[in-house]
Amino acid sequence: MVGRRVAGLPLEQVIGWAGFCGLRIAVDPGVFVPRRRTEFLVREAASLGRQGDIVLDLCCGAGAIGAALAHALGGAEVYAVDIDPAAVHCARRNVPGPVYQGDLYDPLPARLSRRVNLLVANVPYVPTGEIGFLPPEARSHEPLVALDGGPDGLDILRQVAAGAPEWLAPGGHLLIETSERQAALAAASFAGSGLTTRVTRSEDLDATVVIGSKAGEQPA
Repeated sequence: MVGRRVAGLPLEQVIGWAGFCGLRIAVDPGVFVPRRRTEFLVREAASLGRQGDIVLDLCCGAGAIGAALAHALGGAEVYAVDIDPAAVHCARRNVPGPVYQGDLYDPLPARLSRRVNLLVANVPYVPTGEIGFLPPEARSHEPLVALDGGPDGLDILRQVAAGAPEWLAPGGHLLIETSERQAALAAASFAGSGLTTRVTRSEDLDATVVIGSKAGEQPA
């Protein structure tokens, strides 16, 4: 294990788990490691949710967000999706609900359409030209698909925002982590999909989350 760590593997991949929101999240080699700043996304989502909500974790990676929200919202019905087979295999050990392999919304069952109360996503948001500036642990040992967000870092975010109204229930919320400098453009994408939008920030965790809400009231 020491040799693997010295060779550059992230510590979480070496020991097989990451601490996240008070939980142990299984993390396999080659799978994106949950970041502590993403706990802010979970807290923001949990503050908007209720017990029994339908929660969708897109770009789920190891499934840390879905697992944490299942823990925070007792009885929540949690679904997760990732395009990477290794991530899906790992997430199925963490998420107490179905984990689908595929591109964003494509593998979801039609019965979830317009029923999702909380749609959360830690999408890849590093601009392609800045991948080379990431720490070697990320560049060499995490999948590029979990890091590269396209020329301005917002390609996947735009796709998620564009498709969200088809899956959100009335009064449902979309929450996506991004960077502080990308927040204005990200919020514009949310607004372009008809969502009432605001940006929240945690200086302590250096975390920025864009929140969009669909018009209407959630059923009691």
